Amino acid sequence: MEKDKATKERILESARREFLEKGYMKASLRTICKNAGVTTGALYFFFQDKEDLLRELVEEPLRGLTVRIRRHLLEEMEAGANFASTDPDSNDIQAAKEIVRFMYRYYDIFLILLSKSQGSRYENMVNYFADWGEAHYKEMAAQMAARYGRPEPDGYIIHWMAYMQISAFTHLLTHEMDVEKAIENIEQIVVFLVSGWNGMFGPR
Repeated sequence: MEKDKATKERILESARREFLEKGYMKASLRTICKNAGVTTGALYFFFQDKEDLLRELVEEPLRGLTVRIRRHLLEEMEAGANFASTDPDSNDIQAAKEIVRFMYRYYDIFLILLSKSQGSRYENMVNYFADWGEAHYKEMAAQMAARYGRPEPDGYIIHWMAYMQISAFTHLLTHEMDVEKAIENIEQIVVFLVSGWNGMFGPR
């Protein structure tokens, strides 16, 4: 029913504002209901609890981000152990820009996920994505080391690189509100990251 759909959307919008302002832990269901103009009974008709509200807000954008990251990692593996390009049209730079555009399309949602989700099932999302990167970098480093006759970076370096890459995106989101400026910045960041990666395996 249209009425139920409209009520649910009002609750979700109120929850988005409450999570954004106070964070998940301090967000109040009573305040969410008040600002949405509904009773707590109406809220529980649609949602089991506060975490169910957060899940409804973040799951679709999170799936979209996951698809884009997985696709890029797969493309990197298929490209093999080659030196990455710092050309503005390179796959790495274009993929990074696509991810930034997507994250800024859902700016408030990803801000909640990355900096205001403590106490929920989503509080370790940075670690979740960094673990992907770490596994991916470990395999890529082994391939490149074998191909170019260089020693593999140790586990700490791979771990550090994965978190540095994730930090590049999370820091942008939490410190730069303008998407065009963020896209400009991520291009320079990727050039820096790619240059460091290539430097580990090039001639010395």
